[in-house]
Amino acid sequence: MTLEVRLEVEPAWCYRLPAHGGLDGLTRIRGGVLHRLLHEDGEPALVRVAQLSSGRVLLGARARHASTARRAIARMRRALGVDHDLAAFHDRFRDDPLLGAAIRRDPALRVRGRPSAFEALAWAITEQLIEYERAAAIQRRLVARFGRRCPDTGMRDSPSAEALAGQAPALLQSLDLSAGRAISLRRVARDVAAGLVDLDAGDPEPGWRRLRAVPGIGAWTIETLALTGQGQLDQLPAGDLAFRKLVGRLRSGGDPRARAGEQDVRELFAPYAPWRGLAGIYALRGAGAYTP
Repeated sequence: MTLEVRLEVEPAWCYRLPAHGGLDGLTRIRGGVLHRLLHEDGEPALVRVAQLSSGRVLLGARARHASTARRAIARMRRALGVDHDLAAFHDRFRDDPLLGAAIRRDPALRVRGRPSAFEALAWAITEQLIEYERAAAIQRRLVARFGRRCPDTGMRDSPSAEALAGQAPALLQSLDLSAGRAISLRRVARDVAAGLVDLDAGDPEPGWRRLRAVPGIGAWTIETLALTGQGQLDQLPAGDLAFRKLVGRLRSGGDPRARAGEQDVRELFAPYAPWRGLAGIYALRGAGAYTP
């Protein structure tokens, strides 16, 4: 037997649901309603999110237990940034030379978050140093092979840490992961599954330090995890090629071939603390390099 829990929320700032579900296939948008399968302690919950004509956001989840449904709603609510109060950011930077035009044009822009911090970490590893379309294809293969499936809807959730922890690196390589990334993914999955890294801890710093000790896990991966999986809007993945291209063009007077260094990116966005990650998204949006 399943039951449904619903929650209607007034966003903390002007808000708009994502227009598409992403290339990994986990989130579906049908008739303006977002659908996503999640798991809480192994129990599935089907979450649906819609935006009402009033601007309020209606979240619902079906699960066997009300507590599971409520936790799934909370995770999706955080991932979608419904409760981010961005008034101070907009007041401070709406006339900024770099960000102002994009902020005024799209005040409802949010970072595309993920409802599972481990999913954000695993997906960041798949995206290291390759084009996003190829990474998304790897993600779809991981979901098809190891993801959790709802027999009623056919929807799938991303693989759990436990599911990936037991896989041979050679099998992960067969899905187009490089040898190094396959080993890194299994290592972090084992640490998370064993409780050595708590990605949902109130203080994420100890987990970040342990993850950084894993070969192949650098600043970009941790900052992507923090920004997209842990709601840390001040974390900027400064080594991202999109940011290096953007800053390179700005500092070269418009040369499309220019590439800035990671430190150059950090210096440019330092004045936007404590919203450097959000500022980065707005800068990319203004340059036409970010799709909400």
